[in-house]
Amino acid sequence: MSDMKAYFDRVFQGQITRPGSAELLKWLKESDFFTAPASSRFHLSRPGGLVEHSVNVYERLKQLCECEALNDPSFVEPSPETVAIVGLLHDVCKIGVYIQEPKNQKTYDPQKVAAASPYQVKHDQLGDFVWESIVGYQFDDPIPYGHGEKSVYLISEFMKLTREEAFAIRFHMGAWTDSDYDKRNAGKAFDLYPLALFTHLADMMATHIDDLKGVPS
Repeated sequence: MSDMKAYFDRVFQGQITRPGSAELLKWLKESDFFTAPASSRFHLSRPGGLVEHSVNVYERLKQLCECEALNDPSFVEPSPETVAIVGLLHDVCKIGVYIQEPKNQKTYDPQKVAAASPYQVKHDQLGDFVWESIVGYQFDDPIPYGHGEKSVYLISEFMKLTREEAFAIRFHMGAWTDSDYDKRNAGKAFDLYPLALFTHLADMMATHIDDLKGVPS
């Protein structure tokens, strides 16, 4: 987690320099952004998961933009600052929404089963298991303003976003929401701003591929 925080900090301060960025970074460090999970029970549901996911999205977004620029001369590659803003900050809407709570779950780890007292060992169709207490998360949003739109709103309290950046962050979930508005307009946003499409792709790639890997060097 400390490695991810240092990596995030290095990229943020090296690439994002527009007015208000220092205040935004200070707010992030005073919040739970660097200790919160990325989700309550899906990808990176563990302390530090949010910053890890954010770094992974940034790396994927940077790669996608660089690749498109090489393959399509007409593509106007976003600035390094824009890529950093969108990639690193797309999920600031998740600050302060995950409440830690203990919960019990089964573990089939042979070492834990062997170390347990006989009366603690249970059995089901998957084999012997013991119950263990872990830290879980409950989602409770004190600012129920949506997802991508909430990130845009929170960032804009500190620094100005370009329209391209705002669209990319707003629609980074694509149509993967319950909102009929998103389902109708995500495609329009992608047509208007390729960065919005690449941000959605980067978010999906990070979630389903990179979030299972380690810390970047």
